[in-house]
Amino acid sequence: MAGFGAFLKNAWNKEPVIVVSCAIGLSAVLLPLVSPYTKYAGMINKAIPYNYPVPVRNDGKMDDIPSHPCESKGPNLDWLKNL
Repeated sequence: MAGFGAFLKNAWNKEPVIVVSCAIGLSAVLLPLVSPYTKYAGMINKAIPYNYPVPVRNDGKMDDIPSHPCESKGPNLDWLKNL
């Protein structure tokens, strides 16, 4: 650990701009991994389908199709309203 600290001190004394740019680049890689916004963006993307199906009316034989196009079925975003 002392060797790494000496390396950082030496690098800061010689090229502070490069050290700062490396720190900014490292934080740009690490911050999205620990950000709560990444979690909520993933939850929203799971709840909203990528492609929307054509509305079909249920004739009583199809269990997975809503009986009316406005009937909500599947994941919803109520958890987002409660934040």
